[in-house]
Amino acid sequence: MRYCFLLFYEAGDFEVMNLTVKLASPALPLCEEWKEGLDGSLFHLANILLFLGFMGGSGFYGLLYLFTFMTLGFFCSILWAWSDPCTTDAFLWNFALFGVCLAQVLYIAYKLRSLTFDKDFEDLYNCMFKRLGVSLTHFGKIVASSDGAVHTLEKGQCFAVEEKTQIDKLSVLLSGRIRVTVKGEFLHYIHPFQFLDSPEWDSLRPSEEGIFQVTLHADNQCRYIAWRRKKLYLLFAKHRYIARIFALIVRNDIAEKLYSLSDKAFDRAGHHFDLRLPSYCHMPEPELERAHDLLEVPIPGERTA
Repeated sequence: MRYCFLLFYEAGDFEVMNLTVKLASPALPLCEEWKEGLDGSLFHLANILLFLGFMGGSGFYGLLYLFTFMTLGFFCSILWAWSDPCTTDAFLWNFALFGVCLAQVLYIAYKLRSLTFDKDFEDLYNCMFKRLGVSLTHFGKIVASSDGAVHTLEKGQCFAVEEKTQIDKLSVLLSGRIRVTVKGEFLHYIHPFQFLDSPEWDSLRPSEEGIFQVTLHADNQCRYIAWRRKKLYLLFAKHRYIARIFALIVRNDIAEKLYSLSDKAFDRAGHHFDLRLPSYCHMPEPELERAHDLLEVPIPGERTA
């Protein structure tokens, strides 16, 4: 009898225990409403800044833009993580990324400061090199090879005298105007941001020497930048990209000078001819006269001999 009562009691107790069993709560809490307050705003601001940062472009200024916004974004993430004691790992990661981005900003700012130039060189870069996509780093090497010096010519002073001055440099006019003559005859003007001696430069090989065949004198006060031939060729040997850039701008400068001369080129009869035709510069005088006769255009109604 006692044994049966104990069995009944244990069975009843078991049923009571089954009736009082509660469901286990989920491991992660359910999100019932949006988190409000300063910490939530910082989280959204951090992501907005990161989004804006990744919209940056290339180059030094693009990198400065990118890392500046990333630094601000990770800083806001640090403040957000600091407000919640359960986000220690997130705080540490954001702090590490903030430090890396801040270091990048300081490094890029230092590089940009070291790549700042005087106004003359900035104007030269904007007018001649920037449109060709030359970076500030490469332009810094070009400036360094000129020793960063700007030379001056007073009014009436000669830059070169025909058959006397050695061709030992390449120069670009920054301001003023240069008159080019040959045996006293006017050829053309050289204006700012044109080479003073591009035909002479292109006519010689690196191992050759030569002298000017024209005279260049200043119509007013002029300022120019010059690169020594040997130093510039050493730069070309180290940086083939810079050599190609100079070849392009020098030959383009020569073409512009030829087109300006073409407008003034006439034969003895007053007929205009194009200097883009085969060159007559090195022809003997009798052949040059025959070439002029061939270029003459018959006038309608006029008899030919």
